[in-house]
Amino acid sequence: MAVGETKDVGFQIGVSRTLPYRVEDVWELLTGVDGLGLWLGVLEEWEPVKGGRYRTDAGTVGEIRSFRENDRIRMTWRPAGWNHDSTVQVAMTPREGRTVLRFHQEWLANPDERARQREYWQRVMATVVEAARTSFGR
Repeated sequence: MAVGETKDVGFQIGVSRTLPYRVEDVWELLTGVDGLGLWLGVLEEWEPVKGGRYRTDAGTVGEIRSFRENDRIRMTWRPAGWNHDSTVQVAMTPREGRTVLRFHQEWLANPDERARQREYWQRVMATVVEAARTSFGR
């Protein structure tokens, strides 16, 4: 098997970072209108409930599979031009007043798509870290 390939969920990628902020603050940042734009883009539709749909102005569409406050969002992810769904999970774990933030994507088609998404989630994480510093200091 190639790097990032699994038997169960195809190719996958994960990016994580420990932030020096409470999980409630990180959740509020990432699920607010501006914060959603940091990792999803400009939303044209957003129903943050299990079974809800979303659509971005860039053509990414999907369905919310799980939405648990201060914990995780799991959803399908299909950008314009893709012929398949992948699954994205944004998860937060509290750690002694800090938050471990993880972006994980699975069901990627091949190593090239995995590499592109790895770069995407690394850029997203850097943007989120900067937005958190701006919002919360430190």
